[in-house]
Amino acid sequence: MDYEVGFGNSNHARTVRHNWAMSETTGGFTSEGLALEARTLVLPSLTQAEAIEIGEIAKAIGMERALPIAVEVRLKEWIVFHASLPGSTPDNDAWIARKARVTMATGNSTMFERVLAEEQGVNWYEVKGLPEQTHAIHGGSLPLNVRGLGFTGILLISGLPQVQDHLLGVEVIAEFLARKGELS
Repeated sequence: MDYEVGFGNSNHARTVRHNWAMSETTGGFTSEGLALEARTLVLPSLTQAEAIEIGEIAKAIGMERALPIAVEVRLKEWIVFHASLPGSTPDNDAWIARKARVTMATGNSTMFERVLAEEQGVNWYEVKGLPEQTHAIHGGSLPLNVRGLGFTGILLISGLPQVQDHLLGVEVIAEFLARKGELS
């Protein structure tokens, strides 16, 4: 099935497309499709100012759409941007912390880790030896990978159903890349 990541009212026409096979995974994603997505969304650089810009893009989209989300951007463990939009709650911050620990531990998006575990039919928490109380393989944590450097930061979104948290993160990173002239 073709799946087109929505970019809302973004000013660019490019979208990230996947030909995902129908599967019994969260959102119908495949680990292969999510890995392709991660390779497509590699940043040319990630400074503190650029991390804040990514956060501001997420905040603006959230405000425009009246989304009850919390947004956080980190350079590894360092929180450089956080916004709790109207309708979000302190629970969203707890979810962000749990999602961030997964991406810090694996370098992958939480959706990738969840779908891979579903495809393999394994309990992620048991396999990784990490407790569910402090780690969450729920969509909304996306690694910020930099060309030539790899995993450099994290974009975190919480407040929507996990598939929408993930897709909003993809939209935000794609919009940032478009503004940098990386997507045409």
